[in-house]
Amino acid sequence: MLPNVLLLLGTALGATAHYTFPRINQGSNWQHVRRADNWQDNGFVGNVNSPQIRCFQNRHQAAPATLNVTAGSTVTYHANPNVYHPGPMAFYLARVPDGQDINSWQGDGAVWFKIYHEQPTGLGQSLRWGSDGKSSFQVQIPRCIRSGYYLLRAEHIGLHSAGSPGGAQFYISCAQIAVSGGGNTEPPNKVSFPGAYSASDPGIQINIYWPVPTSYRNPGPPVFQC
Repeated sequence: MLPNVLLLLGTALGATAHYTFPRINQGSNWQHVRRADNWQDNGFVGNVNSPQIRCFQNRHQAAPATLNVTAGSTVTYHANPNVYHPGPMAFYLARVPDGQDINSWQGDGAVWFKIYHEQPTGLGQSLRWGSDGKSSFQVQIPRCIRSGYYLLRAEHIGLHSAGSPGGAQFYISCAQIAVSGGGNTEPPNKVSFPGAYSASDPGIQINIYWPVPTSYRNPGPPVFQC
């Protein structure tokens, strides 16, 4: 009975508790972040094969401004209002090719590399996620990557109703940043969006309530480290 109650509770919360990722550092909402399609309704992407899985945009719209950051520094990505669902937070980067404009570049192809993903605690007992309830998330820009313009992709996966294909909820946005003071490293294991995930990936299709998982494998590539 308890597993069923937990699952129903998760589903009920899923009907109302949604959120966006509209801001980085001290900027205003959607100033440095490309306005996502959920900017008014706080909705989610449910199809990993949808073009929205990249930056949550069906129609391209650039951010009004690009944030200057230094390689090796930490930036803060803000949720609005806050992350209500259990599941992992992740961040990806994609470098704009030299000679192309960040305002028109859309991140096509295998250009994305992961710089952070979250692991749960309480494996085998009761899964807990550090992102649950938070409204801001810090992520370090790798100090060894090349300087240039990048898209910084924030992703949170709500796993409260992910026991069947298509049940996971993806909350996503992409910020425009200009990285200076970088190195010469070209990250491996780049992926494309869509393409990086399958609906049946074990980190996407998973019942987190019962039986309680004893391990969790994040979807996508490994985290890049300098």
